[in-house]
Amino acid sequence: MKFSAQEEYGLRCLLQIARLGPEGSMTIPEISRIEGLSQTHVAKLMMILRKGGFITSTRGQSGGYSIARSPENIPVGQVLEALGGKLYDGEFCNRHRGQLNICTHAIDCSVKSLWQVVQSAVDEVVDRITVADLLKQKEPISNVTLFDAPPRAGAIR
Repeated sequence: MKFSAQEEYGLRCLLQIARLGPEGSMTIPEISRIEGLSQTHVAKLMMILRKGGFITSTRGQSGGYSIARSPENIPVGQVLEALGGKLYDGEFCNRHRGQLNICTHAIDCSVKSLWQVVQSAVDEVVDRITVADLLKQKEPISNVTLFDAPPRAGAIR
């Protein structure tokens, strides 16, 4: 399983802005230079993050991008979803049905069950980690309990 470059770069850009706190701001050229990305790519990421409500933009000479809400209130899962969507969603089967108009495994599909379990596990982790957790550079992320309950009988291991 892979996360996209857009999710990686977008999250890194958001962290650069979040490090400055609520009063700080950064411009696209500044973020581009720090992250080693093209200004065009950073501009695209900023648009996605702004539409997602994670950052705000200010025009003009002293303009730039600022964090829209406290990093403690921004789950990484929300950021990743805005940047790239979920690994599995309700339309997954329609997008991967092959050459037919309907998936031949529409009823009792074990592959669908697999993707639902994987998505649930990913959500369990990324929804508990906040941008503030990622900003703690010297401390490992330790506030995440991967699973609250033992795996259910017959679960994929």
